[in-house]
Amino acid sequence: MSQPVQPPNPPQQPFGGQPVEGNPYAGQPGQPAPAAPTGNPYGQQPPAPTGNPFAGQQPGQGAPFGGGAPFAPAPPARDNVLLGVAVALGAAIVAGILYGVIAGSIEREVGYAAVGVGFLVGFAASKVGGSNPAVIAASAVFSVGAVYLGQLVGISMILSDVAQIPFSEVVGDHFDTVTKAWSAEADFMTYLFLGLGAVAAVGGAKKAG
Repeated sequence: MSQPVQPPNPPQQPFGGQPVEGNPYAGQPGQPAPAAPTGNPYGQQPPAPTGNPFAGQQPGQGAPFGGGAPFAPAPPARDNVLLGVAVALGAAIVAGILYGVIAGSIEREVGYAAVGVGFLVGFAASKVGGSNPAVIAASAVFSVGAVYLGQLVGISMILSDVAQIPFSEVVGDHFDTVTKAWSAEADFMTYLFLGLGAVAAVGGAKKAG
């Protein structure tokens, strides 16, 4: 005698009878459904850097990408002997002429003017050529020449005024007379002014150096 056939089990709904279409967060059998993400998904990102990205570098560190800090320009060299001697010569000519104009205008020599001539020559030469002994020696020699030149210019101006002839004619045509007049009038003060010019030149060179 045959036994009655049991009817097949009815189809069950998956995952507890809830449809799964379109719901990726449907619960699995026996597990709680995961919570859906909320809030800003980028909320935990580190803040973007602001300001100068190289501000934190310590002094002396190289610049990024292998570039080093720019080098400071080297100070200009101030030890050009030839240029210093040339400046001494130029300053002596200019200062000597000015000294002669002053002496000829007042018809007498001024000791302070002779000192100023030497100081100007030495200071200008050493400012350009440095404290080289050759520059200082050249300044002293040229200062003596500058004071002598000034004395000749002064005498020429006086002779021009006395003889009522142009200054250029005295210098150009009667320069021998000017030198004879200087020799005749030279005294202790004349040579003292020459020496003061040389001493002042050395002092001016040391002051500039």
